[in-house]
Amino acid sequence: MASGSRLPEDAVRGVSPGQRGEKIVSALTGDLVMAAALKSAASPVRSVVASPRPVKGTAGREAARRRLQLLPGSQAEGPGQGPEEEEEEPLLSVPEEDEEARPLPPVCVFPMRGMWREEKVALYCDEVLQGYKAEDADDAMSKYLSEKLKLKDKWLGVWKANPELFFVKYEESSIPFVGILVEVTCKPSQSSSSCFNVTVSVAEPFSSNIANIPRDLVDEILEELEHSVSLLEVYPVEGQDSDLHDIALALEVVRFFYDFLWRDWDDEESCENYTALIEERINLWCDIQDGTIPGPIAQRFKKTLEKYKNKRVELIEYQSNIKEDPSAAEAVECWKKYYEIVMLCGLLKMWEDLRLRVHGPFFPRILRRRKGKRNFGKTITHIVAKVMTTDMVKDLSPDTLLQQHDDLDLALDSCYSGDTVVIFPGEYQAVNLALLTDDIVIKGIGKREEIMITSEPSHDSFVVSKADNVKLMHLSLIQQGTVDGIVVVESGHMTLENCVLKCEGTGVCVLTGAALTITDSEITGAQGAGVELYPGSVAILERNEIHHCNNLRTCDSSKSTLGGVNMKVLPAPKLKMTNNHIYNNNGYGVSILQPTEQFFIVAEEVLNKGAASGDKRDDNMLSKVMQNLNLEMNNNKIEANVKGDIRIVTS
Repeated sequence: MASGSRLPEDAVRGVSPGQRGEKIVSALTGDLVMAAALKSAASPVRSVVASPRPVKGTAGREAARRRLQLLPGSQAEGPGQGPEEEEEEPLLSVPEEDEEARPLPPVCVFPMRGMWREEKVALYCDEVLQGYKAEDADDAMSKYLSEKLKLKDKWLGVWKANPELFFVKYEESSIPFVGILVEVTCKPSQSSSSCFNVTVSVAEPFSSNIANIPRDLVDEILEELEHSVSLLEVYPVEGQDSDLHDIALALEVVRFFYDFLWRDWDDEESCENYTALIEERINLWCDIQDGTIPGPIAQRFKKTLEKYKNKRVELIEYQSNIKEDPSAAEAVECWKKYYEIVMLCGLLKMWEDLRLRVHGPFFPRILRRRKGKRNFGKTITHIVAKVMTTDMVKDLSPDTLLQQHDDLDLALDSCYSGDTVVIFPGEYQAVNLALLTDDIVIKGIGKREEIMITSEPSHDSFVVSKADNVKLMHLSLIQQGTVDGIVVVESGHMTLENCVLKCEGTGVCVLTGAALTITDSEITGAQGAGVELYPGSVAILERNEIHHCNNLRTCDSSKSTLGGVNMKVLPAPKLKMTNNHIYNNNGYGVSILQPTEQFFIVAEEVLNKGAASGDKRDDNMLSKVMQNLNLEMNNNKIEANVKGDIRIVTS
């Protein structure tokens, strides 16, 4: 909500438990420790969870909330008013004599996303965490903040409080926080592992992001909290001395750690080298930001992480509501919630392991078995059209067995190995394109622009193949809403001939051990590279256009190297490129991602100079690298790519 905005008249009466703020820094704020609660969930019986706020004064806080339900006039009528009459009153009114709050001053902003990958690694691994173990991460953060807070013991800041403290009814999207200008007094404890709150009082002039919030309500809430709030809820304001900039940066460092790098399971598992794990998570975060993991796939990771956090909160709150020995039904429900958390935790761990991540730990897609040949040994040609005419089949041989479908999904579901699906002009959707296990040919009749196949937005995948040999011909594939590659070859071989691929998420992905041939086709619009080759894959690209890829919508897109074709090395993929036109991509035309554990040596000066357009190239070294990669490039036109033509990148 913008500074100085007004409260909605229908402020919300209740907030779902899942919307409540969860633990940010257990050692600093004294908020509930989720890890301990989950440990108790291993034996899912009653678990007593500490309240995230002091129990003292709860009744007073509820009374403060009720103040926002009643008109001042109704309060003056005395205790004779019943509950029914209270609920019928308008929800919020501010006395005319109350002075409206002034707009909040700007706060110091130090966006962590603006730091380079190496800077983040050095900051967290070498400076803040050093040799700390996972179970001591809270102590490390407390110690780091304690040192910074010694610079200044009093300063002005904006307290961004949970709206739940003030309102019983509010729209989370319209009131993300209640901001109050406060004076902060820092009195850190002697022990870095103890709770670390700060003392605050309302600063003058009274300022808030909500113009008509009652001043006495704010004072009452602070009294109930004994004027002690979480340090990480306070943001230093601009215009103070330089020491405050250091404190603001330190607070941002700790917030970023708990928002993006810390996992609730960290202190539950033994980890010999915690800083190495944090470095992997920094790499994961940076890969999401710079587009190495394309936007739609990154969204899946973020949603999975958010779902994991919400499920933990649900389990903790469910256990805390069990007052006596749990019933059989309650115990079963605890186990169900616990195992759902374990499954989500396993998925997230896959993301953090570069050896497993590849292009994202997708949920299982192809679950059906290969059908193989029909029992009677014949193949069938499936005609996909609303109405079939004799003119459609005039070129087929007289002994061709035909089946007509008005739905592409039905045609694909009826296929056995060796069948052909013939599609006539029109627009189609088919979720079964993500279930290609048999060797079939899918081809359009007519201009490829007139045979449009769109993805189903509610599904993760569009075209996914595990067949030995699948061919798609004369089609337009239009990706809408799916997050996997527009085409993913998981195993076997796929051929794309004279197709248009209009990507919305990732481009074409060829996974380890799979093979792909693309000829006379066009690939455009991918948020990652147009073609992604994973270690040990094989691809032949001939007479294709790959353009306007790496179409990222992130603030760090300028740092991304992805563009037309991206190769991930170790073991090296095999690529043959002939007569392709790769142009107007946001990264490099061709990027070769070489991990640190390189299996061939590339001179440092070549990596620094790269092979970008306009650079002086070491043709002999680049040729040697291409030879080691089994990379063959002939008569390709690579031009007008934002970063350059070819680049060797060390991850």
